[in-house]
Amino acid sequence: MSRTHRPRALVVVDGEHYPPVVRAALDGLRDRYEVAGGLFAGGREKLRAGDAGTPGLEAAAGSPMEAALGTEFGLPAVTLVDPRAGDPAAVAVAVAAAIRSAGAEVVVDLSDEPVLGYRERLLLVSAVLAAGAAYRGADFAFDPPPRLPLRAMPSLNVIGTGKRVGKTAVAGHIARLLDQRLRDEGGVVVVAMGRGGPPEPEVVAGRDELDVGDLLAASRAGRHAASDCYEDAVFARVPTIGCRRCGGGMAGAAFDTNVTAALPLVESSDAALAIFEGSGAVAPPVAAGATLCVAGAAQPPGYVTGYLGTFRLLMSDLVVLTMCEPPFATADEVRALIDGVRAIKPGLEIVPTVFRPRPTRPVRGRRVAYFSTAPAAALPALAAALADEHGAEVVLASPDLADRAALAGAVSRAAADAEVFLTEIKAAAIDVVAEAAAAAGRELVFCDNEPRAVDASDLDGRLSALADTARARFEEWSDG
Repeated sequence: MSRTHRPRALVVVDGEHYPPVVRAALDGLRDRYEVAGGLFAGGREKLRAGDAGTPGLEAAAGSPMEAALGTEFGLPAVTLVDPRAGDPAAVAVAVAAAIRSAGAEVVVDLSDEPVLGYRERLLLVSAVLAAGAAYRGADFAFDPPPRLPLRAMPSLNVIGTGKRVGKTAVAGHIARLLDQRLRDEGGVVVVAMGRGGPPEPEVVAGRDELDVGDLLAASRAGRHAASDCYEDAVFARVPTIGCRRCGGGMAGAAFDTNVTAALPLVESSDAALAIFEGSGAVAPPVAAGATLCVAGAAQPPGYVTGYLGTFRLLMSDLVVLTMCEPPFATADEVRALIDGVRAIKPGLEIVPTVFRPRPTRPVRGRRVAYFSTAPAAALPALAAALADEHGAEVVLASPDLADRAALAGAVSRAAADAEVFLTEIKAAAIDVVAEAAAAAGRELVFCDNEPRAVDASDLDGRLSALADTARARFEEWSDG
């Protein structure tokens, strides 16, 4: 890399390294980077600049300690951060301010344990990526996931912290809600990227009701007819563009995806709002005006508030926390997770929710076999909701949609006992359950998972406000 193209860099340093050693490393870095300052992450063992214990961040900003550290390490400016102090929000704010002030494109990590362990280092990585800079270490590198602009209309990203957290159900709910609100202006278009999406972006015309025959035909033609684009089109009844992705990075980038090729289809749709739905923990490669993060209360808490879950929260405007009930999580576990999210980004709105089944056609008074990806322990509550709210007689409830071997036995029992096969559109729903229903001469009805707030939160109001945020930011970008 030539000197004329050296990116501006901040350097992470600590007091467990002897400053002359750091200065020597910095001399080597200056061949590749324009070193604009440093982030001091703590430690005092080898420092001579007074007592280098890291004070509170608010008191430290612009303090004599920062000036003394700059002199000792030979850096033009130093910002104190303390990833070990248990205040991730303060770290994120300090890092973002330092990157912005320095105009830094990259942060280079010259620190190590015991100052930066795995947890503390990933907190710094999350904060740096959220601020739009890259992060480089001795044997690792992180880059902000690519985000392409969409200039034709406002847009909203729906991202998740993992697979099976209910992201597609939430995305479908917000698409239905906003399409009704914006129908006179052109409605909503959804872009869904999935592991089983089509080789070329494909428009699924959700305004017209898709029936079982349509999805069976797609499956028999070799397509994954339970991919997210079909699920969105069936349940949201909005135009949906199906895309694919393969592989996923720690910060949510896809190794390979054709979402970029779908942007001309989005721009020609004349919709009032585009909703881009991620896949698992992979985020859409679009710079949307607002971001909704769907996290599951059943996940290990660290997957939501730690690792690079922290980065996803820092990038989000609203969190919908799903499965906030036993057997997924206790009330205490839900409260602890909400507290953990707010520790990372104070003021971030969080709506705790549960899911309830919503058949697309009436099943009252019918003997129903219900097929789901929910764990077996959750099925009694879901079956009770089908009985209490929809009048169904649930004669079989199977959690085996994603287990084809177990599913074969379940569909065989259903053919003997049920009038109606009721299924989510996931996993083997079409090529196994729908095919078995057709072979047995049984009616097949699709079943959505409807998110419902579990406290006084106004879920639909929050989602509508998020759309307003996306539209307001689009206007700002357009004016700029």
